[in-house]
Amino acid sequence: MRIIIVDDEMLARGVVREYLSEHADAEVVAECANGFEAVKAITELSPDLVFLDVMMPKMNGFQVTEVVRADRSLDSVKIILLTAKGQECD
Repeated sequence: MRIIIVDDEMLARGVVREYLSEHADAEVVAECANGFEAVKAITELSPDLVFLDVMMPKMNGFQVTEVVRADRSLDSVKIILLTAKGQECD
């Protein structure tokens, strides 16, 4: 399974990467620190799964999801939204 991890915090990306290291079939093909990088990586790499932070500057996880879902060639990409925030997202 080809995976992209997207979070503006390096520590959070590391935690996800650590969890995934326990799964032999998980291959992290990219890590991105913002939504713009995420859209580019998802479009170029067509991963099976994206772990996507909700709260990021400039382009949040919901906006990334909208852009990805608009590209019908990426319909098979699964997205899991993540957040470490304890409050509701805007």
